[in-house]
Amino acid sequence: MFAGLEQKFGDYLGLLGDRMRAGWWRLRGARLGNKSRIGEACKITRPWRLLAGERIQFEQHVFIKIVSEQARISLGKEVFIGAGAELDISHSLTLGNHVLIAPGCFITDHDHKRGAHAGIAEQGCVSAPVVIEDDVWLGAHAVVLPGTRIGRGAIVGANAVVTHDVDPMTIVAGVPARPIGKRN
Repeated sequence: MFAGLEQKFGDYLGLLGDRMRAGWWRLRGARLGNKSRIGEACKITRPWRLLAGERIQFEQHVFIKIVSEQARISLGKEVFIGAGAELDISHSLTLGNHVLIAPGCFITDHDHKRGAHAGIAEQGCVSAPVVIEDDVWLGAHAVVLPGTRIGRGAIVGANAVVTHDVDPMTIVAGVPARPIGKRN
């Protein structure tokens, strides 16, 4: 009996649950656009520092770690963030419209200082904004490091590590990510 109900109404129940969770995050201060969906077990620290356009979707277990009160995350409309992705931001992350972030991706805008004069944990961090322009696709488990800009229409291959800017409409892959083609 329940299997039949799940088959018939499961998608609607999932949508309802996601929209209710989005409402919960709005109550906690997140500024989410209309028709936003937040999956199960998502975590957002400092939700009041998150601004998102309409129709964003976070799958389950997405972690939005906003490290400081000065940090901000701005997401365009129709942004999709896959299961288990993590955004670790101390200064600034901007995602354009129609950005697809596959499951397991990691994006950060800061790094530890690493001089030889003291232990790494004692030196603090440095930050540089990350910008991902419109219509970008990050493949599964891609990593985007501080100070990078990924141009409009670019594709980042699975498991790639983006350490430098990516030109618009360019396909990159590898560690570190290097151009392997163009979208045409």
